[in-house]
Amino acid sequence: MKILAVIPARGGSRRIPHKNEKILLNKPLIAWSIESAIKSKLDRVIVSTDDVKIADIAREYGAEVPFIRPEELSGDKMGIEPVLKHAYEWLKQNQNYQPDLIALLQPTNPTRTTEQIDEAIKIFEDKKPDSVVSVIRATANNNPYWILKKDKDDKVTLFTGEPLKKIITRSQDLPECYSRNDIIYLLRPKNLYEDVPNLYGEKVELFTMDDKYNVDINTEEDWFIAEQKMKLLESNKK
Repeated sequence: MKILAVIPARGGSRRIPHKNEKILLNKPLIAWSIESAIKSKLDRVIVSTDDVKIADIAREYGAEVPFIRPEELSGDKMGIEPVLKHAYEWLKQNQNYQPDLIALLQPTNPTRTTEQIDEAIKIFEDKKPDSVVSVIRATANNNPYWILKKDKDDKVTLFTGEPLKKIITRSQDLPECYSRNDIIYLLRPKNLYEDVPNLYGEKVELFTMDDKYNVDINTEEDWFIAEQKMKLLESNKK
């Protein structure tokens, strides 16, 4: 299979200015995703960016930057599906390249390893789904069966809509639920062409990971937590 990795990295981060260029431990944030990807079984690794400096950094670390992402696909309210679709169609039209699968690697989780990418590919090869999604098991207070919500009339219920008196009292009895951790989304391109373009398709396989790989850098606090987790992961290798 030809598998295209797309690392989306726009330049207009607001909460952490120039986030993808910022040095995390000893290298730019985006470099962590590039390095794990180019050592894996992925066919090609491209960075989709609207920023020339990010493009230069990406090339320095071994990724391809065959185009600069159009401005209309680079706003902070833009979903990821149009970005992936643009990359897929650009490569098809300009390089006659059509991958069988697309691997979305979000740079906001720099804990990703080459082994995890290859394991996701193996899951796909074994199960042949429409997508493989990396997740962690939801902890008790983040499980939707323990999450509360308030409606427009200020009535509080469980997230499921059940009244609070029906709450499951023991964490051991909670249904197993999962949170995405943005390590990898591995998907068939056809998912991007459904009536509602999406990453998942009909048949989804979960790639369940340890909570230590749950990182999502959007704020300065997230950045600090990511640094500490990555230092711990590195020390555990020794």
